[in-house]
Amino acid sequence: MTVIKKKSNATARAAESGVRFHCDVCSADISSTVRIRCADASCPEFDLCVSCFSEGKTCGNHRPASHSYCVIEQHSIPIFDEDWGADEELLLLEGAETYGLGSWADVADHIGGGREKDEVRDHYYKTYIESSKFPLPELSDPAAAGGLESMPREEFQTRKKRRIEARKAAAANALPLAPKKKPTASVPACHEVQGYMPGRMEFEVEYENEAETTVKDMFFDPGDGLNPVTGHIEPEIDLKLTVMDIYNHRLTQRVERKKVIFEHALLEYKKNQVIEKRRSKEEKELLNKAKPFARVMNHADYTLFADDLQKELSLRQAILTLQEWRRCGIRNLEKGAKYELEKAHRTNIMKQPGTQNDRGGHRVNAKTAVSLEGPILSSPHLLHPGTLKSLNISISNPTSAPISSSSQVIDDTADNKADGTYASRKPNAASVVLSQPASFTPAALNNENAPDFHLLTEEERRLCNLIGMHPKPYLVTKDLLMKEAMRQGGVLKKKQAKEICKIDVAKVSKIHDFFVACGWIGKN
Repeated sequence: MTVIKKKSNATARAAESGVRFHCDVCSADISSTVRIRCADASCPEFDLCVSCFSEGKTCGNHRPASHSYCVIEQHSIPIFDEDWGADEELLLLEGAETYGLGSWADVADHIGGGREKDEVRDHYYKTYIESSKFPLPELSDPAAAGGLESMPREEFQTRKKRRIEARKAAAANALPLAPKKKPTASVPACHEVQGYMPGRMEFEVEYENEAETTVKDMFFDPGDGLNPVTGHIEPEIDLKLTVMDIYNHRLTQRVERKKVIFEHALLEYKKNQVIEKRRSKEEKELLNKAKPFARVMNHADYTLFADDLQKELSLRQAILTLQEWRRCGIRNLEKGAKYELEKAHRTNIMKQPGTQNDRGGHRVNAKTAVSLEGPILSSPHLLHPGTLKSLNISISNPTSAPISSSSQVIDDTADNKADGTYASRKPNAASVVLSQPASFTPAALNNENAPDFHLLTEEERRLCNLIGMHPKPYLVTKDLLMKEAMRQGGVLKKKQAKEICKIDVAKVSKIHDFFVACGWIGKN
């Protein structure tokens, strides 16, 4: 048996109805509560209150020990819907009046009987709002058939009891609800985005936050507007309407900015921050320039637009890299990857502390000389000057003292080599050295079989082919000889050169003669 407790005003409403029920033993009013009715044919319309029934009291032909009975709840019969009794209809209207339309969870708790908020809302809309006799239900006419005629009382009560027991069992077997992750209070201090309140979908400081101050004291009196004499709008009212238009425009701008924030999920700060850290500096600058387009695009279109911009940037960078490889004489990806590794290595050396403008210098002798066949160049100033300019790499010597007049001569010579003017200044001496007969086995070196061959000048390529030395060991030898010559004021003897470079003395002698003929070092 289900007992639905009602408030005092419900009792008053029941008292105002035309049908009254009293206990046949104690004469108590049982119109607004549960009553017990005898089902025996000898006791027609015999009702008992719960107290008299529990005590086994009798009257007239009623015999509690042998007569069957039935429990009747207050108005527990369908009138508008087969699943809703009259008592529940009353409680629905009472709850809607007490808690207001829209608070369906509170109304469902007020009705009881296992009713859920969605079920209560749907029944209210179907019975009252969608009725052809709105605001009255379809069966509001007393002459209309329905209610008890459509379903017997016993069947309705059986279905109601079965429904309540099923929902109780489902509630007992249901999994416990997960704890709330977000705080219940929607205040700025409770969320990851400072100043945003998700419960209200507002910010602590809105766009045009002081917009309301211009209209908060404005009021319109009844009858204001048209001047009865002239028939035109009064100037004061016209001014107020203009201020209201400005205020509405500010509200529209505020809503548009919120729409952009919600559309592009800008409030998911932590997620966006993780994605932002994965991007390079160039990608961040590019996307920052493209952010204004988000105001006129939805999230899917803007995401596709940003991805295409990043792809274009990657393609442009790849094209620039390939062009750089082409200028350096690289013709395949394997050599390009090796070139990038060496370039990164040289850049790291330049970034190391003490390698630039080191006035103490580092002496290079036979004990500290590096291997001539090393896989990676250790000095970026050995690169061809023209290549350095195209790559924006400084030609300064990172491992020696600052160069004054002698270094300027070397740099000027390198520049003149790049633009072709050097050939007119020192053509004879270098050509004489290279044309002298030698006992070396000449080599046919080119960009394909000799790495770093593109870093050499035309005369240096002829020298390497003449003595049979690959460009990389030649550049290392040049590095050692230049450092020692600059340490001694630009002068280096051939004997000293042979002591520094532990290779074939004939090759060192030829290289020394070539450097002296080019004017890079002094002999005496």
